[in-house]
Amino acid sequence: MKIITILGARPQFIKASVVSHAITQTTSLQEIVVHTGQHFDDNMSDVFFTELGMTKPDYFLGIHGGNHGAMTGRMLEAVEQVLLYEKPDVVLVYGDTNSTLAGALAAAKLHIPVAHVEAGLRSFNMAMPEEINRILTDRISRWLFTPTQSAADHLKREGFAPASIIPVGDVMYDVALHHGARVQSNVRLLEQLGLDAGNYVLTTIHRAENTDDSERLDAIVLALIATAKTLPVVWPLHPRTRAVLKQSGRLDALSRVVHLIEPVGYLDMVQLEKFAALIATDSGGVQKEAFFHQVPCVTLRDETEWTELIEAGWNRLAPPVDAASLQSAITAALGSRGNDVKPYGTGDAAGQIVTWLRKGMGV
Repeated sequence: MKIITILGARPQFIKASVVSHAITQTTSLQEIVVHTGQHFDDNMSDVFFTELGMTKPDYFLGIHGGNHGAMTGRMLEAVEQVLLYEKPDVVLVYGDTNSTLAGALAAAKLHIPVAHVEAGLRSFNMAMPEEINRILTDRISRWLFTPTQSAADHLKREGFAPASIIPVGDVMYDVALHHGARVQSNVRLLEQLGLDAGNYVLTTIHRAENTDDSERLDAIVLALIATAKTLPVVWPLHPRTRAVLKQSGRLDALSRVVHLIEPVGYLDMVQLEKFAALIATDSGGVQKEAFFHQVPCVTLRDETEWTELIEAGWNRLAPPVDAASLQSAITAALGSRGNDVKPYGTGDAAGQIVTWLRKGMGV
């Protein structure tokens, strides 16, 4: 059975690493990985794949930049050519990026079954491109691998056939269990930054709703500057975020009090997450990783798909409408702990996905 996996963003490669490993352990399966190029940078180099134990993608399409429609259209055309040549039995997609939707659409139009990992997530905010991508991808997928019970419940309410909804748990939990133990507090990055384990705030900001809104970005910057007066703040800057900060004149003032660093490799990022006192982020994946490492999290958004972490007390929403309320939310979350919950399965989601695909295709 030939599986083509469509990936485009750094978090998708992280998720796919454990599923690809499970596929390689099964002699009846062959995987071909297609990288659309959506988020290609120096940190998606050979070292990144080596850290994850993955071979380099079989195809690199080099498609990035431009508006959502143009990017998705170019990906759709290019992925279709790969599918016509390779003739896979299944197309596997992850999450909610433009690469996800393009891969699913290309497969569906060629009558190739689609498997969607992280199906059923909903923010109920249709202004988010990710929400549109995930809804449309779910609708045209044969296998809907859900990470949580709430995701499965969303699909049931939307009328999906029960047989297509497959709760397997979250592959990110598999990743955290596999790679988290490899990271120690005494490795070089904390030492280079002059940080002590358990005594700094880690932040990541990349969503357009924050970077493209000057009032929200101002609130985030001022809150982090205020926080840095009492606790070190380290911020690996997304390239788009850095460009906006520089263009708006905020970068210099911020760099004098906050550790602004380039995006880091996967294991370095795990280290920063695992030993932070608190994580402040607008990333969906980082919210979960904070929980996996038992670190309190403040999410700088109006809503989140991972509502179970809000309910359990590990995460709290803090819309960046003003600096004072945001700094207060960060201060209040320091030292907090949530309830002892296990909403993301038992760490064997990747194996379950491969088993279901084999069963579904009669292999």
